[in-house]
Amino acid sequence: MTLRSFDALERAIRGSWGADTTTPAHRPHWTPDNPARDQCGVTALVVHDLLGGDLVRGEVHVDGERVDYHWWNRLGMGVEVDLTREQFAPEEVVVGGEVVVRPAEIVRLREEYELLRDRVAAALRSADAAAVARPA
Repeated sequence: MTLRSFDALERAIRGSWGADTTTPAHRPHWTPDNPARDQCGVTALVVHDLLGGDLVRGEVHVDGERVDYHWWNRLGMGVEVDLTREQFAPEEVVVGGEVVVRPAEIVRLREEYELLRDRVAAALRSADAAAVARPA
């Protein structure tokens, strides 16, 4: 994947987030002011679909105690891709990071993952069609 196509992937993912792609418990709190909030799990799965690599899970700590988990991707040669890193407040610190084997079947957040996956695929198809239509 070229840098240009990675930029298109990142734009497609960021443009596809919404309250409906977060966990149901977080939906009432989602805001376009922090669109990456609570998108990490589904985003990491979509990136994994398209680029492979490893799924990585770390812990989110506040005042030294775990309050949540955070997901991102590790691609070849150890390159880490975390498209939701900006979601955290200053007091939230991500620690650790262990590779987690992707389950054979997505159970938790399946609908949210499929919705994001389909939106990203449509956005990438649209970007590809626009690129072909532009004269060189």
